[in-house]
Amino acid sequence: MSYSPLTEQLIQSLRGLPGIGIRSAQKMALHLLERDRDGAARLASALQAALESVGHCEHCRMLTEQNLCPTCADTDRDDHMLCVVESPADVEAIERAGGFNGRYFILMGHLSPINGIGPEDLGLDQLRNRLNAGGISELIIATNPTVEGDATAHFISNDVRSCEGLTVSRIAHGIPSGGIIEQVDGQTLYRALQSRAKVL
Repeated sequence: MSYSPLTEQLIQSLRGLPGIGIRSAQKMALHLLERDRDGAARLASALQAALESVGHCEHCRMLTEQNLCPTCADTDRDDHMLCVVESPADVEAIERAGGFNGRYFILMGHLSPINGIGPEDLGLDQLRNRLNAGGISELIIATNPTVEGDATAHFISNDVRSCEGLTVSRIAHGIPSGGIIEQVDGQTLYRALQSRAKVL
């Protein structure tokens, strides 16, 4: 079946989103055009407004309409701890979990030479400047436990080695709470053993 040029353009635009294949893109486009034109108009308006107004926080690179995001503007947070994450979604996950009241720095990705993403694309110069300004005593690297995440964590830890008085740590990876050891994959079990904590 061939769609009209504008319908096809909409499908291809939706297909460009992460995790959206051709069938999902077709379903979404047809739903918006056939059954929810008001919703489509709201979506288009919200997207246009976001594109015009949303930028990056001056301190952490979070997406925001202000110079500082709400987290960076919060004076009750611990300025001595800085947690480096890959995406704004990681900040939301850590905030939901609780237990961390420090500051964040968002890379907006990870090192990926194959995709042409290098240190300059992740704002690592800005991170280094923030650390050199002083006041931060611990840098917590919370990149994903993937090949790219590990490479990014390794690069950052080497890059900030010269910062005096700075402790650099990496979040632990391992068996999830409630997990059964015999059902855990080998890589996760290996990481759990490597990240073991002393209890006595």
